[in-house]
Amino acid sequence: MRNPVGPLPSSIYWRRRAVLASVVALLALLAVWTVSSGGGKSSTNGKGGDKGPDPVASITPGPAGTGPAISQAPGGRAESGGGAGKNGEPGGTPGTAAGAGSGSAGSGAGGGGGTGGSTSQVPADSPLPTCAPSGLQWEVKSVKNEYETSEKPRLELVARNVSGTTCKVDLGPKQAVLTILQASTSKAVWSSSDCPSGAGNAFFRVPAQGETKQSLEWDRKFSAADQCQTPPAGSAAPDTYVVEVKSPGMPVARTSFVLKQD
Repeated sequence: MRNPVGPLPSSIYWRRRAVLASVVALLALLAVWTVSSGGGKSSTNGKGGDKGPDPVASITPGPAGTGPAISQAPGGRAESGGGAGKNGEPGGTPGTAAGAGSGSAGSGAGGGGGTGGSTSQVPADSPLPTCAPSGLQWEVKSVKNEYETSEKPRLELVARNVSGTTCKVDLGPKQAVLTILQASTSKAVWSSSDCPSGAGNAFFRVPAQGETKQSLEWDRKFSAADQCQTPPAGSAAPDTYVVEVKSPGMPVARTSFVLKQD
Protein backbone atom coordinates (compact mmCIF):
# COMPACT_ATOMS: atom_id res chain seq x y z
CA MET A 1 0.00 0.00 0.00
CA ARG A 2 2.79 2.43 0.86
CA ASN A 3 4.82 1.54 -2.25
CA PRO A 4 2.48 1.50 -5.25
CA VAL A 5 3.27 -1.00 -7.94
CA GLY A 6 2.82 -0.05 -11.59
CA PRO A 7 4.47 1.26 -14.72
CA LEU A 8 4.09 4.92 -13.58
CA PRO A 9 6.16 6.70 -10.97
CA SER A 10 4.85 6.25 -7.38
CA SER A 11 4.19 10.04 -7.01
CA ILE A 12 1.41 9.83 -9.59
CA TYR A 13 -0.32 7.06 -7.68
CA TRP A 14 -0.10 9.09 -4.46
CA ARG A 15 -1.63 12.12 -6.16
CA ARG A 16 -4.51 9.97 -7.43
CA ARG A 17 -5.13 8.67 -3.91
CA ALA A 18 -5.15 12.24 -2.49
CA VAL A 19 -7.69 13.41 -5.08
CA LEU A 20 -9.95 10.41 -4.42
CA ALA A 21 -9.80 10.97 -0.66
CA SER A 22 -10.67 14.65 -1.10
CA VAL A 23 -13.70 13.79 -3.23
CA VAL A 24 -14.93 11.25 -0.65
CA ALA A 25 -14.51 13.77 2.18
CA LEU A 26 -16.33 16.47 0.22
CA LEU A 27 -19.24 14.15 -0.50
CA ALA A 28 -19.44 13.21 3.18
CA LEU A 29 -19.50 16.87 4.24
CA LEU A 30 -22.19 17.63 1.67
CA ALA A 31 -24.36 14.79 2.97
CA VAL A 32 -23.99 15.97 6.58
CA TRP A 33 -24.88 19.57 5.64
CA THR A 34 -27.99 18.45 3.72
CA VAL A 35 -29.31 16.40 6.64
CA SER A 36 -28.63 19.07 9.26
CA SER A 37 -30.12 22.01 7.29
CA GLY A 38 -33.26 20.56 5.66
CA GLY A 39 -33.89 16.97 6.45
CA GLY A 40 -35.08 17.55 10.05
CA LYS A 41 -37.80 20.15 9.29
CA SER A 42 -41.54 19.37 9.19
CA SER A 43 -44.57 21.41 8.17
CA THR A 44 -47.39 22.19 10.60
CA ASN A 45 -49.79 23.65 8.01
CA GLY A 46 -50.41 26.74 10.09
CA LYS A 47 -50.77 24.92 13.39
CA GLY A 48 -48.39 25.37 16.27
CA GLY A 49 -46.19 22.37 17.11
CA ASP A 50 -45.92 20.81 20.53
CA LYS A 51 -42.86 22.91 21.34
CA GLY A 52 -44.05 26.11 19.69
CA PRO A 53 -45.14 29.19 21.58
CA ASP A 54 -48.32 28.99 23.59
CA PRO A 55 -51.45 30.26 21.81
CA VAL A 56 -52.45 33.80 22.62
CA ALA A 57 -54.87 33.83 25.54
CA SER A 58 -58.38 34.92 24.68
CA ILE A 59 -59.33 38.39 25.90
CA THR A 60 -62.48 38.60 27.97
CA PRO A 61 -64.35 41.78 28.78
CA GLY A 62 -64.11 43.31 32.22
CA PRO A 63 -66.93 43.11 34.77
CA ALA A 64 -70.20 44.60 33.68
CA GLY A 65 -71.25 47.93 35.06
CA THR A 66 -74.52 48.75 36.61
CA GLY A 67 -76.05 49.42 33.23
CA PRO A 68 -76.86 52.65 31.52
CA ALA A 69 -79.40 54.95 33.12
CA ILE A 70 -81.83 55.19 30.25
CA SER A 71 -83.52 58.51 29.82
CA GLN A 72 -85.53 60.24 27.20
CA ALA A 73 -85.78 63.64 25.64
CA PRO A 74 -89.28 64.99 25.04
CA GLY A 75 -91.45 62.23 23.68
CA GLY A 76 -89.07 59.32 23.88
CA ARG A 77 -85.59 60.35 22.65
CA ALA A 78 -82.91 58.95 24.90
CA GLU A 79 -80.57 61.32 26.74
CA SER A 80 -78.77 59.37 29.43
CA GLY A 81 -79.11 56.08 31.26
CA GLY A 82 -78.61 54.18 34.45
CA GLY A 83 -78.81 50.69 35.90
CA ALA A 84 -81.04 50.00 38.83
CA GLY A 85 -81.11 47.32 41.43
CA LYS A 86 -83.21 46.58 44.45
CA ASN A 87 -82.55 50.09 45.72
CA GLY A 88 -83.03 51.87 42.44
CA GLU A 89 -86.40 51.18 40.87
CA PRO A 90 -89.27 53.62 40.63
CA GLY A 91 -91.69 52.93 43.45
CA GLY A 92 -95.12 51.49 43.02
CA THR A 93 -97.81 49.03 44.05
CA PRO A 94 -100.63 47.43 42.07
CA GLY A 95 -102.70 50.33 40.83
CA THR A 96 -99.95 52.83 41.61
CA ALA A 97 -96.66 53.97 40.19
CA ALA A 98 -93.64 55.58 41.81
CA GLY A 99 -95.06 55.30 45.32
CA ALA A 100 -98.62 55.10 46.47
CA GLY A 101 -100.27 58.22 47.78
CA SER A 102 -103.26 60.45 47.59
CA GLY A 103 -103.77 63.90 46.16
CA SER A 104 -106.19 66.45 44.89
CA ALA A 105 -107.04 64.40 41.82
CA GLY A 106 -107.57 61.07 43.55
CA SER A 107 -105.35 58.19 44.64
CA GLY A 108 -102.18 56.99 42.99
CA ALA A 109 -98.48 57.39 42.38
CA GLY A 110 -97.34 59.41 45.32
CA GLY A 111 -98.11 63.09 46.01
CA GLY A 112 -101.13 64.97 44.77
CA GLY A 113 -102.55 64.26 41.37
CA GLY A 114 -100.80 61.11 40.21
CA THR A 115 -102.37 57.83 39.19
CA GLY A 116 -100.82 54.77 37.65
CA GLY A 117 -100.59 51.02 37.44
CA SER A 118 -98.36 47.97 37.44
CA THR A 119 -98.58 44.19 37.64
CA SER A 120 -96.69 41.14 38.93
CA GLN A 121 -96.32 42.30 42.52
CA VAL A 122 -94.90 39.72 44.93
CA PRO A 123 -94.54 39.71 48.73
CA ALA A 124 -91.37 41.13 50.23
CA ASP A 125 -90.53 37.65 51.59
CA SER A 126 -90.98 35.99 48.20
CA PRO A 127 -88.39 33.23 47.58
CA LEU A 128 -87.40 34.98 44.39
CA PRO A 129 -83.89 36.45 44.62
CA THR A 130 -83.57 40.22 44.61
CA CYS A 131 -82.33 41.45 41.25
CA ALA A 132 -78.65 42.43 41.25
CA PRO A 133 -77.94 46.04 40.24
CA SER A 134 -75.71 44.85 37.39
CA GLY A 135 -78.60 42.82 35.97
CA LEU A 136 -81.12 45.66 35.75
CA GLN A 137 -81.68 48.70 33.56
CA TRP A 138 -84.12 51.58 34.01
CA GLU A 139 -86.06 53.71 31.59
CA VAL A 140 -88.41 56.60 32.22
CA LYS A 141 -90.22 58.13 29.27
CA SER A 142 -93.09 60.36 28.31
CA VAL A 143 -95.74 58.82 26.08
CA LYS A 144 -95.89 62.05 24.03
CA ASN A 145 -93.55 64.94 23.26
CA GLU A 146 -96.22 67.57 23.91
CA TYR A 147 -99.56 67.69 25.68
CA GLU A 148 -102.52 69.91 24.91
CA THR A 149 -104.12 71.86 27.74
CA SER A 150 -106.84 69.22 28.08
CA GLU A 151 -104.40 66.29 28.28
CA LYS A 152 -102.76 64.79 31.34
CA PRO A 153 -99.08 63.86 30.89
CA ARG A 154 -98.56 60.11 30.95
CA LEU A 155 -95.23 58.63 31.98
CA GLU A 156 -93.87 55.09 31.87
CA LEU A 157 -91.26 53.57 34.13
CA VAL A 158 -89.63 50.35 32.95
CA ALA A 159 -87.30 48.03 34.87
CA ARG A 160 -85.55 45.53 32.59
CA ASN A 161 -83.93 42.34 33.79
CA VAL A 162 -80.94 41.72 31.51
CA SER A 163 -79.75 38.71 33.50
CA GLY A 164 -80.62 35.09 32.92
CA THR A 165 -82.43 34.66 36.25
CA THR A 166 -85.96 35.63 37.23
CA CYS A 167 -85.85 37.97 40.23
CA LYS A 168 -87.79 40.62 42.12
CA VAL A 169 -87.24 44.39 42.27
CA ASP A 170 -88.32 46.87 44.92
CA LEU A 171 -90.16 49.76 43.26
CA GLY A 172 -91.50 51.30 46.45
CA PRO A 173 -91.31 55.02 47.28
CA LYS A 174 -88.62 54.39 49.86
CA GLN A 175 -86.34 52.98 47.18
CA ALA A 176 -87.08 55.26 44.23
CA VAL A 177 -88.39 58.80 43.98
CA LEU A 178 -89.99 60.22 40.84
CA THR A 179 -89.92 64.02 40.66
CA ILE A 180 -91.32 66.43 38.07
CA LEU A 181 -89.49 69.76 37.76
CA GLN A 182 -90.41 72.90 35.82
CA ALA A 183 -87.49 73.48 33.45
CA SER A 184 -87.62 77.29 33.45
CA THR A 185 -87.31 77.49 37.24
CA SER A 186 -85.69 74.12 38.08
CA LYS A 187 -88.30 73.88 40.82
CA ALA A 188 -89.90 70.58 41.77
CA VAL A 189 -93.65 70.78 41.32
CA TRP A 190 -94.57 67.17 42.09
CA SER A 191 -92.87 64.20 43.76
CA SER A 192 -93.84 60.63 44.50
CA SER A 193 -92.21 60.97 47.92
CA ASP A 194 -94.67 63.66 49.00
CA CYS A 195 -97.31 62.23 51.34
CA PRO A 196 -97.15 58.53 50.35
CA SER A 197 -100.00 56.60 51.94
CA GLY A 198 -99.09 53.05 50.95
CA ALA A 199 -96.26 50.73 51.90
CA GLY A 200 -92.73 52.03 51.54
CA ASN A 201 -91.62 48.91 49.70
CA ALA A 202 -93.25 47.22 46.72
CA PHE A 203 -91.64 44.19 45.08
CA PHE A 204 -92.33 43.06 41.55
CA ARG A 205 -91.39 39.92 39.66
CA VAL A 206 -89.20 40.44 36.60
CA PRO A 207 -88.61 37.40 34.35
CA ALA A 208 -85.17 36.67 32.96
CA GLN A 209 -84.55 38.90 29.92
CA GLY A 210 -87.93 40.49 30.60
CA GLU A 211 -89.28 43.69 32.12
CA THR A 212 -91.90 45.16 34.39
CA LYS A 213 -93.59 48.43 33.47
CA GLN A 214 -95.48 51.02 35.45
CA SER A 215 -97.52 53.93 34.14
CA LEU A 216 -98.18 57.27 35.77
CA GLU A 217 -100.71 59.90 34.78
CA TRP A 218 -100.09 63.34 36.29
CA ASP A 219 -103.07 65.66 36.64
CA ARG A 220 -100.81 68.76 36.60
CA LYS A 221 -101.47 69.44 40.27
CA PHE A 222 -98.70 70.33 42.72
CA SER A 223 -97.55 68.38 45.75
CA ALA A 224 -95.64 69.28 48.90
CA ALA A 225 -94.34 67.05 51.67
CA ASP A 226 -95.67 69.39 54.37
CA GLN A 227 -99.09 69.93 52.79
CA CYS A 228 -100.60 66.47 52.66
CA GLN A 229 -104.04 67.50 53.91
CA THR A 230 -104.30 70.65 51.81
CA PRO A 231 -102.11 70.31 48.68
CA PRO A 232 -100.85 73.51 47.05
CA ALA A 233 -103.42 75.27 44.92
CA GLY A 234 -103.12 75.79 41.20
CA SER A 235 -101.82 73.65 38.37
CA ALA A 236 -98.74 73.45 36.16
CA ALA A 237 -98.27 76.27 33.66
CA PRO A 238 -97.32 75.78 30.00
CA ASP A 239 -93.61 75.00 29.96
CA THR A 240 -91.09 72.20 29.54
CA TYR A 241 -90.98 69.76 32.43
CA VAL A 242 -88.19 67.38 33.40
CA VAL A 243 -88.89 64.01 35.01
CA GLU A 244 -86.26 62.42 37.24
CA VAL A 245 -86.13 59.05 38.96
CA LYS A 246 -83.57 58.91 41.78
CA SER A 247 -82.42 56.28 44.23
CA PRO A 248 -79.50 56.28 46.70
CA GLY A 249 -76.30 55.13 45.02
CA MET A 250 -77.85 54.87 41.56
CA PRO A 251 -77.57 57.08 38.46
CA VAL A 252 -80.52 59.33 37.67
CA ALA A 253 -82.91 58.43 34.84
CA ARG A 254 -84.48 61.43 33.09
CA THR A 255 -86.98 62.40 30.45
CA SER A 256 -88.96 65.55 29.59
CA PHE A 257 -92.18 66.75 28.00
CA VAL A 258 -93.92 70.01 27.09
CA LEU A 259 -97.22 71.40 28.29
CA LYS A 260 -98.52 73.51 25.42
CA GLN A 261 -100.36 76.78 25.62
CA ASP A 262 -103.92 77.24 24.42
